[in-house]
Amino acid sequence: MIAFPNISPEIFSIEIGGMTFALRWYALAYIAGLLVGWALVTQAVRTPRLWSAGAPMTPDQVERLMTWVILGVIIGGRLGYAIFYQPGHFLDDPAGFFRVWEGGMSFHGGFLGVVVAGLWFCRREKIPVLSAGDLFAYAAPAGLFLGRIANFINAELWGRQTDLPWGVAFPGAAAQACPGVAGLCARHPSQLYEAVLEGLIPGLLLLWLIWRRGALRFPGRVMGVFLIGYGLARFVVEFVRQPDAQFISEGNPLGLALHWSGYGLTMGQILSLPMIAVGLWFVLRARPATAA
Repeated sequence: MIAFPNISPEIFSIEIGGMTFALRWYALAYIAGLLVGWALVTQAVRTPRLWSAGAPMTPDQVERLMTWVILGVIIGGRLGYAIFYQPGHFLDDPAGFFRVWEGGMSFHGGFLGVVVAGLWFCRREKIPVLSAGDLFAYAAPAGLFLGRIANFINAELWGRQTDLPWGVAFPGAAAQACPGVAGLCARHPSQLYEAVLEGLIPGLLLLWLIWRRGALRFPGRVMGVFLIGYGLARFVVEFVRQPDAQFISEGNPLGLALHWSGYGLTMGQILSLPMIAVGLWFVLRARPATAA
């Protein structure tokens, strides 16, 4: 097995007035992902040849949209985690919802938060929804890639036990869950699998589709490809990612207890199936945009 690298989740911390403030890799990943996404979208709307009916928004609108995207990611991600993964915990301790520094974010919740924020912004600014959705999808893989790397640094969302040579001996809760001597079992580095399958590969694919194949001229196509790619990647990785205990028994909220050789249908897989279906629908119905 590979020993977990000695990387602190905190980049640095300072103490002011008896209170400690820290910058964590996870927070930096969110910030960097949003900035990279903003740069990619701004570049796309400034490139006329990518559009058949003109860019759906101006660089100024992209900048204003950033505020709503940030709110959608944070509020939606937190709500998704509370509803899908830890409903009992937050019902017992409602104030814990606001302690975001303790961790706990859901991609699917953040995705829904961004959808709501984007729809509201498009309606207010009279922006074509499908083309705006394509730009959202184009920006997403960078944040996913960086976020999964941060998950690895935090030693969270680790995988199931494995005897493969690249298995990692994660510390903390992962070690305590090992049978026998704590800390001596190797686990799949599922965070790194997700960084590649959910972030790097979809990001490169969308770059090629947009800049070489003119995919933005077909509103909805880029968004559909992203939804299919993310949904499939997440569904596959969930087979080697350690599932949340509350979703692998008959008592889970959706009453699902499907098993394939001991593997259960996890919440990540349940939430990914509709993403794949919706993505296919968008790809199949995408048509060339026409100028107004």
